[in-house]
Amino acid sequence: MIIVTGGAGFIGSALVAELNARGLDDILIVDLLGSSDKWKNLRKLRFLDYMEADDFAQSLDSDQIEWDVEAILHLGACSDTTETDAAYLIRNNYEYSKMLAQWASQKDIRFVYASSAATYGDGAMGFSDSEPIDRLLPLNMYGYSKQLFDLWAQKTGLTDQIAGLKYFNVFGPNEYHKGQMRSFVVKAFEQINAEGKVRLFKSHRPDYADGMQLRDFIYIKDAVEMTLFFLENPEINGLFNIGTGKARSWLDLANAVFAALDKKPTIEFIPMPDTLRDKYQYFTQADITKIRSAGYHTNTIELEDAVADFVRNYLMRDEYLGGE
Repeated sequence: MIIVTGGAGFIGSALVAELNARGLDDILIVDLLGSSDKWKNLRKLRFLDYMEADDFAQSLDSDQIEWDVEAILHLGACSDTTETDAAYLIRNNYEYSKMLAQWASQKDIRFVYASSAATYGDGAMGFSDSEPIDRLLPLNMYGYSKQLFDLWAQKTGLTDQIAGLKYFNVFGPNEYHKGQMRSFVVKAFEQINAEGKVRLFKSHRPDYADGMQLRDFIYIKDAVEMTLFFLENPEINGLFNIGTGKARSWLDLANAVFAALDKKPTIEFIPMPDTLRDKYQYFTQADITKIRSAGYHTNTIELEDAVADFVRNYLMRDEYLGGE
């Protein structure tokens, strides 16, 4: 049995789809379906059972989990970087993660969890997963909730027994339910279809031209392959970046969406909202030396190829991962 928390969400459901493709369906999905459309991510997946996160927590607390659990892939969290309810984020992203990690440790169960590149803050301390983490200053409460758990795992010694993954800008199929947190690829696809153009934020720094702000954009299929590397190699533990190691501009990304649609680029630059300006990252790039040194050598998909696959094989067809 493999437990995937957040298994109806973006990365979680993509992980289940790939586990299915590898012939594995003895899976328990844990999530909070609520009133969003993320239940649609489950329709093409094969799994043994589903539980709401609160019910699952109660089962752990009363030691009622009777399955022979091999691993927990903990992707469940509130991933909204604009969420301001700190108490909610602490319960959802910190306390819940602590409970699962302690249970997995007591039962000698493999534990792989989602941290976030948001822990790096403005990048002033770099983006290395080999540097001390106690100096990092996240820019929002979401990033801080992830940072808190990373620090707790380190202080308790669990970092040496579990794998924490700092995902950079992941995009791809099965993110459709995420509302304003959907990737720019989805938003650009919709804008082009509706208006024939896309909007990008102007730069408010003289060292970056409009549209040349940089991000490490990683396709969901690469993020999944990297994640499952840690399931397959339980002896590899610690914090690891999940990215391409190559920063690309928002302009590159926009042009890739137009190219995937066989359309000439039309881009409008708009002012960045005042509420974002002091929290905006102008550059992110994963240092992936550590995961390479650990033995992961698969090349990531080029941005243009990844966007073309997403647009043509999923967005244009309203397709979801799974069922292959």
